[in-house]
Amino acid sequence: MPRGGKKGHKGRGKQFSNPEEIDRQMKAQRELEENAGVEKESSAESEEESSSDEESESRRRSGVEGLIEIENPNRVSQKSKKVADIDVAAPRELSRREREEIEKQKSKERYMKLHLEGKTDQAKADLARLAIIKKQREDAAKKRDDLRKEKEAEEAKAKR
Repeated sequence: MPRGGKKGHKGRGKQFSNPEEIDRQMKAQRELEENAGVEKESSAESEEESSSDEESESRRRSGVEGLIEIENPNRVSQKSKKVADIDVAAPRELSRREREEIEKQKSKERYMKLHLEGKTDQAKADLARLAIIKKQREDAAKKRDDLRKEKEAEEAKAKR
C-alpha cells in the first residue's frame, strides 16, 4: 500500500458523459453568451459616461480593505498615456549606463586625438623610441655602406 493510504486510480471503472447531457450543457452555454453580448452592447453606452473613479470603487475589495479606507503611499498607480500626449521629438533621458558609455567613448576619442598630435606621455615616449630606432638604422646603413666601399676598394687593388 502506498504512503498516505491512497489507492491508485488505474483499477477504477471509466465514467462516460451522456451525449444528451453534453448537448444540453452546450445549449445553455450558448444562451448565456448571447445574453451577455446583448447586455454588453447596452451597457457600453453608459460606460462611456462613467468615470474611472466609479470603476475603482466597483472593484471587489477583499479582507480588511473592504471595511477600512486605506491608501498605500508607496503604491504607484498605472497612468495610461494617450498617443496624442506622447512627444516623440522630446529628448529622451539617458540611463546612467548609457551616459557613462557615451562619456567613456568621448574621452577615448579625445585621448586618441591628443595621441596623434603627440601631446600625450605615451605618444612622446613612442616618438622618442622611434627616433632612437631611426638613428640606429641610419648608423647601421652608414656602416654597411662603408664596409661595402672598403670591400670594393680592396677588390679593385687586388685586380690591379
